[in-house]
Amino acid sequence: MGSNTISLWDEFVSRAKAYLSTGRLERDEITYKVDIGRKLSLARDALHSGSDDWTTLVDSALPSGNIIHYVPKSNFSRWLGNSPDESKSALLALWARSDSSVSERIRAFGNQFPHEVLGAGAGTRMNVISVLLMGLDVYRCPPYAYRFLMDSYEATGYSRPSGGADEAELYEHAIGFFDHFIEEADKRGLEIRHRLAAQSLAWAVRQNRDSTIVADAAPKSYLTSKLPNLHSLAQELTLPAEFLDEIGTLLEDKRQVIFQGPPGTGKTYVAHKIANHLAGTDGSVTLVQFHPSYSYEDFVQGFRPDLIDGQPGFKLSIGPLIRAAEKARWEPKAKHFLLIDEINRGSLAKIFGELYFLLEYRDSPINLQYSNVSYRLPKNLYIIGTMNTADRSIALVDLALRRRFYFVEFHPDDEPVKSVLRKWLSANAPGMGWVADVVDTANEKLRDDRHAAIGPSYFMKPGLDESTVERVWKHSVLPYIEERLFGDDDRISEFDLDRLRAQISSASEQDSGGQAGDGPQTGDNTE
Repeated sequence: MGSNTISLWDEFVSRAKAYLSTGRLERDEITYKVDIGRKLSLARDALHSGSDDWTTLVDSALPSGNIIHYVPKSNFSRWLGNSPDESKSALLALWARSDSSVSERIRAFGNQFPHEVLGAGAGTRMNVISVLLMGLDVYRCPPYAYRFLMDSYEATGYSRPSGGADEAELYEHAIGFFDHFIEEADKRGLEIRHRLAAQSLAWAVRQNRDSTIVADAAPKSYLTSKLPNLHSLAQELTLPAEFLDEIGTLLEDKRQVIFQGPPGTGKTYVAHKIANHLAGTDGSVTLVQFHPSYSYEDFVQGFRPDLIDGQPGFKLSIGPLIRAAEKARWEPKAKHFLLIDEINRGSLAKIFGELYFLLEYRDSPINLQYSNVSYRLPKNLYIIGTMNTADRSIALVDLALRRRFYFVEFHPDDEPVKSVLRKWLSANAPGMGWVADVVDTANEKLRDDRHAAIGPSYFMKPGLDESTVERVWKHSVLPYIEERLFGDDDRISEFDLDRLRAQISSASEQDSGGQAGDGPQTGDNTE
């Protein structure tokens, strides 16, 4: 790249930064395009399902005068109404539920789309086709406008497409420009999260090329933002900042961690809080829960019954893992999280399949078993699993999985979880410190079955009072203990709430020389 081209990109990115600082990008350029993509996606689903209203949905989703000139829009709408079979076949080719490339889709559509409908060149046809492509993925397939792109190529020194290029070649060239714009912006300290943002910024730069861009608001989230510090979560979670820092370090090192411990220790709650905190406004958090009937087809991808051209058939559907991975891939500067609750309740070898390889080797691709395409997991996708160690299915977690995850212990007998309830009671339920004493005493009686320990979250409820504790103990804690100690009625009777409180009161009286007063203590024992 010559020095002149570098200078042109400096100016182009500088103007993009200036426009982004106005705070108008999302309001003026992004939001309505995302809405068009959403409406076209609904039209696509209606077309594939055989719904009769697909033509109405397509026509109403297409804008007129903005993005598409009203003349080609009017001609296209007329074709939809007059040639439903022909237009249906062409759109099914463009919106095929397959792994076809964008260029393959454009050419398949073009083979069935009469050029005389628009009566214009490849640029105009590509304009209409590009808007339809927004129904596939608006962030990856932004709208195309020939003149605006020619101006952008000239402004940056980017090459123009070859003469006589067809629609697919024009669009490939445009996508190449948007991707290159993202790279050049990144070199100059500007993060552009996806192609739609690149297209919108380039359009805004062109529209304002002869005027001064005045900043009137704070930059939006398309600029890189500093990752939130986990320390700010410590007080909310009643956990030490050092403990949260360690989890953050483990996530950065291996990208996969599992929180393990007995029920009621806050594993899922903490996982949600950390994931949402680190993802911020730029990233995303996807939640799934494993269970015995969960499969690879549910989690990764598989064929599902569906109507194909109105006839029963099967389509390849992607699961939450692929959806989360693809979102992360197209937003490489953001952190995306996949939370797997109760990870040990599923048949992990069957659910994960070739993901065992992908989890360990993020830079190396492997073929997926259904689509037979090379695939890799992006590095900005983080996975947090939760594992209930009281669940006897824990034995199903094999060494292959354990080697690919870091494990973080959440156990009521160990810090930092051991102190959580007492700290929370002191801050949120003064006078209820005896509840922590009861839980500690019960857990001491359960020391022979360590994974049966009672977690603190049973009692971390707003407005906690004595009646609430009695209700939780009777309907949550005792049934759990009875299941763990099934058949041992003598031991089960030791966990009667009044009996435990009496023991605590008696022990306290002995420690204070028998002057603690009559009856069970209900004062705050948090000191």
